[in-house]
Amino acid sequence: MNYLDFLASFGVGGAHPGGLQLTKHIFSTENPDATKKILDAGCGTGQTASYIAENYGCPITALDKNKLMLEKANKRFRSLKLPIQAIYGDIEQLQFDDDSFELVLSESVLAFTTIPVALSELKRVLKPNGAFIAVEIVLEQQLPQIERRAITEFYGFSQLLTEYSWNVLLQQAGFNQITIETFNQEIEKDNLESAPDFSPSDNIDDSILTIMDNHQHLSNKYKDILGFRIFRCS
Repeated sequence: MNYLDFLASFGVGGAHPGGLQLTKHIFSTENPDATKKILDAGCGTGQTASYIAENYGCPITALDKNKLMLEKANKRFRSLKLPIQAIYGDIEQLQFDDDSFELVLSESVLAFTTIPVALSELKRVLKPNGAFIAVEIVLEQQLPQIERRAITEFYGFSQLLTEYSWNVLLQQAGFNQITIETFNQEIEKDNLESAPDFSPSDNIDDSILTIMDNHQHLSNKYKDILGFRIFRCS
């Protein structure tokens, strides 16, 4: 069992930094029209894809490689009567033609991949005038190697990168227009729609609860050292 198993078992919607509140912020500035084809790469339980479909009417492809996440995403789509089918796929080997989407979104997904390979694939399926938006963890200050290794091994990150390092990788992938945004989140205490949602499995292994406790510990310990950024690329 690992961190992604924990997210899948609890069916955590909006597990990425900033949650649904951040997704709303992104799309309030992006404001796509209903003709824009969107790829939600690493859709999880489908919270983001549902929000986009309900509020912007865009044709959206939801993709993930965690089968339990896909099951819960499709359950969400059916309950909301949305014309979306979450499909299995690996971001490092996308089964889409070149230039398939006007907008590609990945919310806290790339860190779990071989990043240069994933970026190459996401750029390949993006139309020439399209936009790629990524929300990713960044290292705000340097850490001893032993602590970096503990974080990457627990979460399953391939790398733990600074903002500068992310920017370099995006440029190397061929993105030549990159804007980087810091999101100063104000918790909307009375806005239940932006709160995390859950669809827990019936039987949750005790080891999953241990992972949840460890996640809380690491989140508190490194709350000022692990931040996140919004990268918008074209």
